[in-house]
Amino acid sequence: MSGGGSSPEAFVAAHTAIARAPLVPEIPLHLATELTPLWQATEEWLGERDIEPPFWAFAWPGSQALARWVLDDPARVAARRVLDFAAGGGLAAIAAALSGAAAVEAAEIDPLAHAAIRLNAALSGVAVAEAPGDVVGSACRWEVILAGDVCYEAPMTRHILPWLRGMAGAGATVILADPGRAYAPRDRLEPVAHYRVPVTRELEDSEEREVTLQRLLP
Repeated sequence: MSGGGSSPEAFVAAHTAIARAPLVPEIPLHLATELTPLWQATEEWLGERDIEPPFWAFAWPGSQALARWVLDDPARVAARRVLDFAAGGGLAAIAAALSGAAAVEAAEIDPLAHAAIRLNAALSGVAVAEAPGDVVGSACRWEVILAGDVCYEAPMTRHILPWLRGMAGAGATVILADPGRAYAPRDRLEPVAHYRVPVTRELEDSEEREVTLQRLLP
């Protein structure tokens, strides 16, 4: 794909195709079909500044598992305030909106991710509010927090985990999706579901990831 126009939405639309994640075929998304051209285009479009890789362009196994969990029992989020933390393309947020959440926010630090979330939410005809920037440190205004595959690096985990546990202590249900990352917490967890998620070898070292959903305890 080439081109992309001048707006973030135009860039996302030009470098993705509308497709569906294997575990959540109900929800169409703007997804990358080839990893390397998108990565190069992202750097070129932003003038090789210090940018986030295009995590938003892939349906990561953690977000797929969270979305499946929500859609299979909408009562888990219905009439509740939901945050999709480190939302990527917003798959879990869209699932929550489709399941009758009272309000849904998607937290991302990447403006291109928010463009993808806007486009993806429009495909499903739902409203997802933006929580731009780093929400870590914010007071709890949510009843359910969905965090998909956020413990893949030690600095990231050190930054977010105390805050997420604080959110649990403030009364939020915090669901952490772990596809076997090295830095995921191992204690003060309550397993809630388990999924086998098909993945691409462009992103993972296998054709399938086992994802455990855990409720994070204070």
